[in-house]
Parts: sequence; structure tokens; C-alpha cells
Amino acid sequence: MAFPKNFLWGGAVAAHQLEGGWDQGGKGISVADVMTGGDAHTLREITDGVLPGKNYPNHEAIDFYHHYKEDIALFAEMGFKCFRTSIAWTRIFPNGDDETPNEEGLKFYDDMFDEMKKHGIEPIITLCHFELPLNLVNKYGGFRNRKCIDFFVKFAVTCFERYKNKVKYWLTFNEINNQGRNIDAAFAPFTALTNSGIKYAEGENRRKVMYQAAHNEFVASAKAVIEGHKINPDFQIGCMIQMTPYYPETCNPDDQIKSLKEMDSIFFFADAQVRGHYSNYIKKYWELNDLAPQIEDGDLEIMQQGKVDYFTFSYYMSGAVSADPAKNDSENGGITSGVKNPYLKSSDWGWPIDPVGLRYTLNIIAERYDDIPMMIVENGIGLHETEKDIDHDDSRIEYFQNHIAEMKKAIEIDGVNLIAYCPWGCIDLVSASTGEMDKRYGFIYVDKNNAGEGDLHRAKKKSFYWYKKVIESNGEDLSN
Repeated sequence: MAFPKNFLWGGAVAAHQLEGGWDQGGKGISVADVMTGGDAHTLREITDGVLPGKNYPNHEAIDFYHHYKEDIALFAEMGFKCFRTSIAWTRIFPNGDDETPNEEGLKFYDDMFDEMKKHGIEPIITLCHFELPLNLVNKYGGFRNRKCIDFFVKFAVTCFERYKNKVKYWLTFNEINNQGRNIDAAFAPFTALTNSGIKYAEGENRRKVMYQAAHNEFVASAKAVIEGHKINPDFQIGCMIQMTPYYPETCNPDDQIKSLKEMDSIFFFADAQVRGHYSNYIKKYWELNDLAPQIEDGDLEIMQQGKVDYFTFSYYMSGAVSADPAKNDSENGGITSGVKNPYLKSSDWGWPIDPVGLRYTLNIIAERYDDIPMMIVENGIGLHETEKDIDHDDSRIEYFQNHIAEMKKAIEIDGVNLIAYCPWGCIDLVSASTGEMDKRYGFIYVDKNNAGEGDLHRAKKKSFYWYKKVIESNGEDLSN
């Protein structure tokens, strides 16, 4: 069998995209709570606080806060071995800089983890998944301010100590590299806020601000790893990167160099956490462009001591780039830039579908980081669906068939050290990029639409039963 006997099959979500209960249980306001709904053609608006008359889809989401027992039972019925979610920072420290944690928030996750353990499901928990406390943004400027290092570490240590006997697998920052993408584009304020709590000022050098925030996050992550290993030496603490491999448009050597540099822009965020130091390519880039962050005494030593234990990533698509800047345009649903790849089909939201790119991604990570243990903690396809479609989501099944087949090749042929697979949005939830409910990823349908209409009842899709069979066979039976 390609997949090891202890392989972790599961699913992935984020607290702010499914929990709801945004103002319940002592929870404070996060950056996700001030983002309105959008769609594939309309950016989510970031408002100055919660304003009357605006549509904030994360406020209720799918109300996992009150439905978690029902939903976890459905995950268990599918056979989940693990479940990747996040702890909402503002449930634990409502303002981010509070002296003491919110006991009601801590208790919610105690109960949730107990429910998972009851069903034999291993938690994989992200600490900071696009839900920084809004107070840290408004009062301190987010992670451009080093004070946020200490606030994050305090939050991490509080969680580590509370759940040291319930959670083994931890992630520090979700898709930390998103803030480095298309930094001059209209989408950039969204990723800056969600990744680092940054609001760019007009005319400031966005790249310099971004690299400073990233450095502060690397130090925060490393400190959390160091403290976490003190609390429980068995903890596995990893990084999380949004992986979009870039191909050269042609065999023109200049296109190859362009794709190499695009990959450097991703691996910069991983190198700092896996290798624990800054590589020469980024130091030279900073030097040539006057972008070096302020690095305080001891920071580099902390980064070296606080290297992560394993590597996790999301994979949705690949990209292609040209050395000719006139050719590069906003492709991939506006998430990344590049040129259109004529060999690939795209999803309803314009994201290229490239299963082979997943095998390629697993290989380049393994080669770069000496066969580090890896988890795929997001992979999936958003589809337009109504409840009448739930018995016919064959395009979702086909998507996963093809991606899992490439994972098998990566294990059997290439020898990669893959230990878990968590498809994204295993239950329908609010899309992070667009704020939509109608962009459906799940094996489980949730009755709610973009307008907020619906009674939130859950229904199993055809893919629910298909994925259950995949898990039962440990990835051997992919037939529809």
C-alpha cells in the first residue's frame, strides 16, 4: 500500500470561517469580523469596526460554535483520523493584549477537543489563521510592531499549557507567505490585514513593511516552538505555507529564471522557519532594494533554536510566468499573477486545476528540506451547488481522485515523507478570499447562501460516501 498504516486522513477548516458566535462566550472582535461579503468579482470590504447594515458572513458562518458535536460526528462517520482547525485568538484573549485569558473561550476548545478525542480524531491546530484581534491592529499596527511578538507567544503558551494533553500537532501562522503576493495589487490590503494585522498607509513602502512584519512573525513562531517544546517535548509544531509552484511559460532561459525567483518569494517564508536562518538570495535582494528589516540582537539565534518540526502547506493550483512583464496578468482568480497555462482547465472561480503540480510540489519541498515530514492541510475545489446537486458532485470526486493519485505516486515512486491529508472545507463554510457561502468545498452541504438565507441544516453529498471509502481503504480505492 502506498499510504502508511498510520496515515492521517481528515479535513481542514478555520475557526473564523465556520464557528460563528462572533460575539458570544466573551469573544472579542477579530480582523475577520470586519470583512464584508464579496464574490469572484467584488473584493471584500474591510470596514472600520462592525458597522450597521453591512453583511459580515463570518459573524454566523455555519454556527459550528453550536453545532460542533453534530459536525464532528459526521467527520467521524466519514472515518476522519484527524481534523485541522484553528483556535480563534479573540476567544482566548478578546483584545489580544489582555492580562488574563477568557475562561469561557478556553472551555469551548476543551469541549471541542474532548469531542474529537471521543471519536478518535487527532486535532491539528493552527494558532493564527487570519483572525488577529482587531485591537492589535488599531492599537499597535499589527505585526509591524514587535510588541505583537510577545502577545502571540503569550497566546501560544496559554494554549500549549491548557491543551498539552489533548493536542499534539500545532501550526503557528497560516499561509504566512500570502502577504508577499501581488503586493501592489488591489488584493494586497486583504492579505496584509489577515496575515499580519497590517493596514498600509498611503505612499509607504509596502514591501519594507511586509518584510518587517514577517521577520517579527518568524521570531514569534520560533519563540512559540521553543516554549512549546518545554511544555510538552512530544509536541510537533510546524509551519504552514501556501504553495503555488510556478512553471516557466517556455523553455526560454529567462522564463526559467523568472519562475525560480517566483519560487524564492514563497520559499523565503519557509526557509526562515525550517532552516532557521535567512538565505543568501533574500539577503542580497534586501541589500539591492533597501528592504532589510530591523533585526534585533538575539533574533537570529532564536530563529535557529525555534525551527519547526514538520512542514504543512495548502495546494490549490499552479502558476506559470514569463520573463516578459507585459505578458504577466492577474490569473488564477486574481490570487496570483502570471500567464495562463493552456494545458490546464480552471475551476468556477478561475483557479487552474493541476493534480500533477501537487506531486511536483511534494518533491521540491522534500528535496529542499531533506525529506522533512509533510502534511497537506488544504486542498480542494469550490463549486456552485444547491442542495439538489448533493447526489451529483462528481466533479469534486474527480478532483480528489486525481490529486490523491498524484500523492500516491509521490510516496510510491518519489519516496516523499507525507503523513497527513486534510482536504479544505470538508464541510461547506465561508470562503476566506471572497466571503461567499456559494463557493462550496465540502463533503457536507450546509443550508446557507451568500445572502445569509437558510436554516443551516447539514446534508451528506455523494463525495461524503466516496471519501469515506477512500479512508476505509487507506487511499487504495479511489473509484467513483
